Amino acid sequence: MMNKDSKQSGQGMTEYIIVVALVAVAAIAVYQLFGQVVRSQTAAMARELAGEDGSEQSAMAQAAAEAAAGQTAVRTLKSFTGNAAAGQ
Repeated sequence: MMNKDSKQSGQGMTEYIIVVALVAVAAIAVYQLFGQVVRSQTAAMARELAGEDGSEQSAMAQAAAEAAAGQTAVRTLKSFTGNAAAGQ
């Protein structure tokens, strides 16, 4: 027979796992949407720190940000699994 403390501990762990899973799904969705923006901005900063011109990467980051902003109107968490299955 299980005691009360072990049942409560298991419930707390289950809730924690559910929260972590939801955060992971949200992080994947955000990275899918804004991943190119982050990569372009990082490339622009790296070029600038190296003493080179990073304006091309900055322009790419701006274009990717505009594209991501446009996609937020059509993508929701409800359509996330369909988008991932389609490879988008």
